Amino acid sequence: MTDRHVLITGGAGYIGSLLTSELLRNGYHVSVIDSLLFGGESLVPFLQHPMFHFIKSDVTEARAVKGVLRDGWPVPEAVVHLAALVGFPACQAVGRQVAWRYNVEATKLVHQQASEAGVKRMIFSSTYSNYGLSQDGKPVKEDSPLNPQSLYAETKIAAEEYLLEQKDSVCVPVVFRFATLYGVSPRTRFDLIVNQFVLEAFTHRELIIYQRGYSRSFVHVYDVVRGILMGLEADTKQVQGQVFNLGTDAGNYSKDEIVSLILRRMPETTVQYKDLTFGGDMRDITVSFEKIRRVLGFETTRDVDDGIREVLHALKSGLINNPMDEKYRNAQFIVQ
Repeated sequence: MTDRHVLITGGAGYIGSLLTSELLRNGYHVSVIDSLLFGGESLVPFLQHPMFHFIKSDVTEARAVKGVLRDGWPVPEAVVHLAALVGFPACQAVGRQVAWRYNVEATKLVHQQASEAGVKRMIFSSTYSNYGLSQDGKPVKEDSPLNPQSLYAETKIAAEEYLLEQKDSVCVPVVFRFATLYGVSPRTRFDLIVNQFVLEAFTHRELIIYQRGYSRSFVHVYDVVRGILMGLEADTKQVQGQVFNLGTDAGNYSKDEIVSLILRRMPETTVQYKDLTFGGDMRDITVSFEKIRRVLGFETTRDVDDGIREVLHALKSGLINNPMDEKYRNAQFIVQ
């Protein structure tokens, strides 16, 4: 057991709910702030845990972080800031002003409140969408030029820029740019490429593929949680004001390669390719994860085929019995 205390914003979400479970399993006190936009069922199993505390609050509120300061509990040593409007469809749906409020202004507010409370570290969840299209075809590194192709990436870059300017503050920032996630968590998402493709192949026996030749980078949600834990436990000098791509070189795939992996599990699926471009997230890049491997010793434990298998099992077995429910998709919810 430990007196260590971590605050998670967005702790009822796809990453946050699994991170909550892992932190509790590792003996941490865990406080979660979440507005429950997608419901709170993912946190119900933790309610009886003596080291779990939940606050229903919105990160745009001026006193949100102060709600976790509890008598008898240590001040949080770190905040993991996951709360955001995640993905370009969700940001496009609400427009620039709202997306900026939730993804940029709220990040500033959380950092300011955490600093005032004496929190020493802030883990920020960003995205490799920030790189956009690779200029020279080489794997993008943390210091590669940023070329956002969506409003979502623009907001994440702006939030990163603010935090990195605070690298010498009381609450030191650590930025993780996540690859595209896949896999099952207490609040699974089906608006992510691998999970979505598995669901469509399972329910319709058909896949319709756009941007066929585009390459993306993929990482299992459990490995993202492991990476965050490493970021929490690393020596401050290793991570202070640092940006890390979080994923694995082995997770760089084209869409065709992802489809091939799904067809191995569901060979009866038919595939249609359509040449259609749209004003969205046009990532076509390969990502380097050498830095996180070198600095933190991070290695992934699951691959895309593992994720396909587990999502398919969750569907076949009925563990997720209504996967078309809008709560499994971020873009269905519009905040005002």
